[in-house]
Amino acid sequence: MEPTAPSKHTVIPFGPQHPVLPEPLHFDFVLEDEKIVDVIPTIGYVHRGLEVLAQKKEFTEFVYVAERICGICSFIHGMGYCEALEKIMHIEVPARAQYLRVIWSELSRVHSHLLWLGLAADAFGFENLFMQAWRAREGVLDIIEETTGGRVIFGACKIGGVRKDIDGDTLSRISGVLNTLQSDVQAVCDIFLKDSSVKHRLCGVGTLSREDAYALGAVGPMLRASGMAYDCRKLGYAAFSDINFSIVTETDGDCYARCAVRIREIYQSFDIIRQAIAKIPGGEICAKVKGAPDGEALVRFEQPRGEVVYYVKANGTKFLTRFRARTPTFANIPAMMQVLKGANFADAPTIILTIDPCISCTER
Repeated sequence: MEPTAPSKHTVIPFGPQHPVLPEPLHFDFVLEDEKIVDVIPTIGYVHRGLEVLAQKKEFTEFVYVAERICGICSFIHGMGYCEALEKIMHIEVPARAQYLRVIWSELSRVHSHLLWLGLAADAFGFENLFMQAWRAREGVLDIIEETTGGRVIFGACKIGGVRKDIDGDTLSRISGVLNTLQSDVQAVCDIFLKDSSVKHRLCGVGTLSREDAYALGAVGPMLRASGMAYDCRKLGYAAFSDINFSIVTETDGDCYARCAVRIREIYQSFDIIRQAIAKIPGGEICAKVKGAPDGEALVRFEQPRGEVVYYVKANGTKFLTRFRARTPTFANIPAMMQVLKGANFADAPTIILTIDPCISCTER
């Protein structure tokens, strides 16, 4: 009997604790020399009891629970839940509240993208760029704190509208602050787009074709960087139907393209906020909520990481029957596995971070 040839494959565990990973992901990489030939993800489960809490918290209170699905995306999680209930209960949200929702959701997008840019820079060893990106992000968080009272959990959205208003003088001042912030952000982002060492680490790495992005169900910048023009904001929820903007896309589908999409979306969000400030009408900020919801609704929103889907079912009492959320990180895992195969092991951290992973959203 001939001896069995030794395997050329090596299995390397990656995460959940790793110096460049901001989230506790865990993968087993099957390596052939330095090439990744297979990826085995381990998606954990953190039981936070959202389904049970939906049956124990009154539907008007559950918005606080929905916001805590994720800290970075908290406002849009709360807004998505509120819109699902408003759809079931046929509540017409005041126009001013819809514009305020747009302003806060786009501020969330800017601070999320700047956070990601800093973490991406740290992943490929550009520590100073990491600090500069987060310094710019602090200006956005200051606006959020001034207008909502929170920096992580806003607590500003409620069924029927919003809890807090922003007066005209403050809106005008925010518009001026955004101009300064955009200059600071551009100084940082120009390095991402033009620096030769950054391009060396990002260009041609982790390429996802347009066909694979569509077939694997990628969402958000992961999808748009591969040439697919799909953005849930174009559905017209909140006041987005009154805002003029184009879907940001790139065609190369690599790490650099995904970085470029997020950077261009930062500038786009600044423009959307300015439009909302210029067009915001006067009036009430919340409609009256009477009775209890009876029915079911499914709504789709655009989180910073991509499309998020909310499903709510109610039975006419003050407690919900079901609440489910399909988050973008979960949707992007198959596409991430695809781009990791064939990549160098040293590029794995950068590739993983290009989906902007949020395990708080995924493992629950």
